[in-house]
Parts: sequence; structure tokens; C-alpha cells
Amino acid sequence: MEASSAELEAQPLPALGARPGPAARATRNWSVRAGAFTVLLLVLASALAPWLVQLDPTLMDPVNRDLLPGATATVTGQDGEARRYRFVMGTDGLGRDLYGRVLYGGRVSLSVGAAVAALSVTVGLFLGLLAGYLRRVDTVMMRVMDGVMAIPGILLAVTLVALWGGSLMTVILAIAIPEVPRVVRLVRSLVLSIREEPYVEAAVSVGTSTTRLLSRHVLPNTLAPLIVQASYICASAILAEAILGFLGVGIPPDVPSWGNVMSEGRLEFNEYPHNVFFPGLFVTLTVLAVNMLGDGLRDTLDPRFSRRGAAR
Repeated sequence: MEASSAELEAQPLPALGARPGPAARATRNWSVRAGAFTVLLLVLASALAPWLVQLDPTLMDPVNRDLLPGATATVTGQDGEARRYRFVMGTDGLGRDLYGRVLYGGRVSLSVGAAVAALSVTVGLFLGLLAGYLRRVDTVMMRVMDGVMAIPGILLAVTLVALWGGSLMTVILAIAIPEVPRVVRLVRSLVLSIREEPYVEAAVSVGTSTTRLLSRHVLPNTLAPLIVQASYICASAILAEAILGFLGVGIPPDVPSWGNVMSEGRLEFNEYPHNVFFPGLFVTLTVLAVNMLGDGLRDTLDPRFSRRGAAR
């Protein structure tokens, strides 16, 4: 029995050529899901360290020094009470619980990565908008950025930490400064192409102010590439913090971080490799997960990669 014309009119027409939005495409991307899941687990483990760790990560116990992973020993706490404790990752050369130091170290290392990404993207976005839209500022600013990029990032970070002294804020600034020129160059290139678009020229022709033009028309079109760039900067910053700590010029030794834990265990690596293996494993997993997240976001947020994936 054929449907009446009224019933046919009542049925909604399917959307022709409808495509899922960026958020929907991101959730379907396996790289985004795997990277985000791993990063979330690492963040939760570090955030819940006070509840997951039973021993103070700074508590020294020379009697139980250099225990292998899984060893059980009697530990006298700060309250003077002795109890049996299983060291999941063993102990270091000073008898400190390596499991606690790795989890607490994640709080510092992950904070450095997030802070460096936020700081470098914020400063780089502001400078890049000025360089890309104001021709008078462009030449001078880009020559300064080229000069900063000519210096190897880790060498510049080591120099800045040596000049300013080792602290958490110093390490964040020392790692963020070499990353700023990369963000500036990215934003500048985007602005140079966006300002030639017809809708920008139309906004200029009706007398739109520069501030409103940048905030309403230029800035929104730079956010997707910046999100991807921020993920790569975060992974690079975590690795740079580990390198600085391993070299002994990063965060003070009394503050557990992945770099500091590896630095303290490198002298006993041949006899007790677990002192370096476990913090190094967490650094590797974190950098790999953040890079996977960045690759997936690039594939879903960049229109060129999105069209390439749809064509396949």
C-alpha cells in the first residue's frame, strides 16, 4: 500500500552530504581515543598519588636501600611504628619507595608539560597575531624569533636555568621560551593567509577595528592548529624536563620528578636498572600518548587531513 502524499511530506529528508563535526570525528579516531585514555590514566594516577602511595616518597631508609621490584621489607614510619610493606617498583639508593617517587614525580612532570604548553601558546599566539597582521612589526619580530630558534632549545634551557637557579617556575620558563618562536611562526603563517580571505577584506571595508577583526575573524581560525601544536609542545616539554633533571640542572633534587628520579638512579644503573627503568617507562608512555593524541587531533581538526581521510 503506497503512502499518501501527506505522509511523504511529513517524513524528514535525509541530510545530503552531512558530515560529523570535529568533536564527533575526534571521538571516532583511534589515535585520539588511545592517547586520551592513556593520558587520563597517567593524570589520575599522579593526582591520586596521596591515596595510592602508602609511604612518604621522601622517606629515607638506608636499611632497605636498592631493593628489587616486588620485595617485601619491614619499614619504620615517621610515627615510629614498624610494618611490612611490599615495594612494587623497589627502592632507590637511599631506601626511598620508587613507586611513590614515580607517582609523585608525575605530578611535577605533567604540570611542567601543561604549563609550558599553555604559556608558550598564549605568548606565541599574541606575538604571532601582531607579526602576521601588522607589517611594521613583522620584520623586527621575526628576526628576533629567528635568532632564538638558532640556539638549540635544550642548550638555551640549560643556560637559563643556570642563570636563574633551579626551581619549578624557572624550569617552566626555560623550556617555554624556546617553544615560543615555533608558535609565532605558525600563527603568523596562518594570519598571512587568513587576512587575504574575502570575509576579512569585507570586514576591513566596513571599518571594523583591528582588535575586533583579530578577535572575531582571525583568532577563531587559528585555534585548531594551535590545539595540535600545544599537544606536541606538551610532549616536548615533558621530555625536556626529564633531560634537565637527568643532567642535574632542573628541578631541585628534593622534589621528586621523573628526571630527578632517573638522575639519582643512573649511577647504579648497571646493578639496579629498575631505578631508571620505571621513571623512564612513564616518560616514554606519556610522550607517546600525547603525541598520539596530537596526531589524532591533527587528522580530525585539519581540513586537509579530514578530506584525505574521507577520500579513503
